[in-house]
Amino acid sequence: MSKHYNSTSGRVFDVFNYIFLGLFSIVTILPFVYIFGGSFATEAELTARPFFLIPREFSLSAYQYIFSSDTIFRSIGVSMFVTVAGTIVNLLFTVTMAYALSRRNLMGRNLIMNLVIFSMLFGGGMIPTFLVVKDLGMLDTYWALILPGAISAFNLIIVKNFFQSLPPGLEEAARIDGCNDMGVLWRIVLPLSKPVLATFGLFYAVGHWNNFFSALLYINDSTMWPLQVMLREIVMLSQATVGDMSALNDQFIKPPEQAVKMAVIVVGTVPILLVYPFLQKHFAKGVLLGSVKG
Repeated sequence: MSKHYNSTSGRVFDVFNYIFLGLFSIVTILPFVYIFGGSFATEAELTARPFFLIPREFSLSAYQYIFSSDTIFRSIGVSMFVTVAGTIVNLLFTVTMAYALSRRNLMGRNLIMNLVIFSMLFGGGMIPTFLVVKDLGMLDTYWALILPGAISAFNLIIVKNFFQSLPPGLEEAARIDGCNDMGVLWRIVLPLSKPVLATFGLFYAVGHWNNFFSALLYINDSTMWPLQVMLREIVMLSQATVGDMSALNDQFIKPPEQAVKMAVIVVGTVPILLVYPFLQKHFAKGVLLGSVKG
């Protein structure tokens, strides 16, 4: 192996990899840098310059427009609550069901697994789901944003496979020490499952943070709107004509439309993006461990 890397072909291969990955990284990062820089630019510069990374004149007008009302801070609080509470519910339901299905002596295990796989292929659709949420009395409640997607079938299968891959001797030793099923799960399985829990916990959290369609369907009270819905309303208001808005406010000033769109992307992306560096090392390990053994 060392001879290969010290050979000419090995060095050429390494150089090609560095160049390819470097170019790919640049292509991936540039749009984010452009959006971030454009959110601080003036509307005139955004119109005149099709692409730039650093604006010639910095302007905070887009962010001033977004944060001009206290409603944006309330919506951020709503999104944070739904994300944290929803992720806890997701992990609780996913882990407990996956652990039960990983026990080969569970009665009806194959039937339940077939039903889980069936749910991945076929769904009730938007209208039946809305009727279920309505009949359960969850309209205009945060439960409507959390419970309908409490378990992801795909994530459940991966976590179950990971639990099955753990050495059976660990469970036997724990039972000899007097642990029951919950004791084995809490004391043995969960401490060994940190990569999987971190990975899928982040997947669930990103899903809750970016979800706005469920709020449009189930939440009519604007004070309960999450951040994504509020940002959508801000963009729609920024695109309104001066005549439409001046009828509501005599002192109305047309906001910078393009800069507002970019600032909305920054506000909606940066908070959840800051979580990635802390859990990045768990991604590949967590997903691959659960997919090695079926």
